[in-house]
Amino acid sequence: MTEWSIGKIKDIKYWANDLFSIILKAKVNNFLAGQFTKLALIINDRKIQRAYSYINSPKNKNYEFYISNINKGNLTPYLYKLKINDEILISKNALGNFTINNIESCKNLWMFSTGTGIGPYLSILQDGICFQKFKKIILIHSVRYIENFNYLNLVKKIKQKYSNQLTIKIILTRNINIDHSILYGHIPNLIKNGVLEKNLGIRIDTNDSHVMLCGNPHMIKQTRKFLEQNKNFSKNLINKKGNITYEQYW
Repeated sequence: MTEWSIGKIKDIKYWANDLFSIILKAKVNNFLAGQFTKLALIINDRKIQRAYSYINSPKNKNYEFYISNINKGNLTPYLYKLKINDEILISKNALGNFTINNIESCKNLWMFSTGTGIGPYLSILQDGICFQKFKKIILIHSVRYIENFNYLNLVKKIKQKYSNQLTIKIILTRNINIDHSILYGHIPNLIKNGVLEKNLGIRIDTNDSHVMLCGNPHMIKQTRKFLEQNKNFSKNLINKKGNITYEQYW
């Protein structure tokens, strides 16, 4: 049974295309970078809850969540309308195994994300322990338009601190590619045709790589399928180590 704590909204950031972030204060138990929790509101005498990944580092007690407002959703339209100092329910205990604790050390850690799926990676990167465990981390973030990379400044700040270890590659799905540092297309296709590896000069190889996937289920399914069938990757389990770890948002 979920134990709940009452949180208070500290700040709200409104991005383009119904994306927003909420920052709240609450008394919750410690979590691991990459884990998620539950947020809830009482709506029409019913507790409506959904799972959201922590964006902040576990050391940061300002709990931040990156959310897409679903117009006809049961919860997100209400979250979108919250104001500073409004109260919200948050589960005291975090959940999930999308953490680097379950991944064996290797040379290259690949972080593939779409949309709000970048959330748990932001927590992991800000936590910093990943840079002690892996020689190189490659963050691949796919969005429709460059303006939708709402945490680009944060990622650049982390890049400044770990310049030799962190590689960032932005993939756009809607824009015409006018910047050679940005790729155009979809993650599974760019892996299948070898464009991503060629562009980065890094191979996705079972001998030295672990792949994390978070975001759109289609991206996760197609990427997993190709890596498993063509590069001999396998799902990472608690009792059976593999080299693909994924978190599916819906």
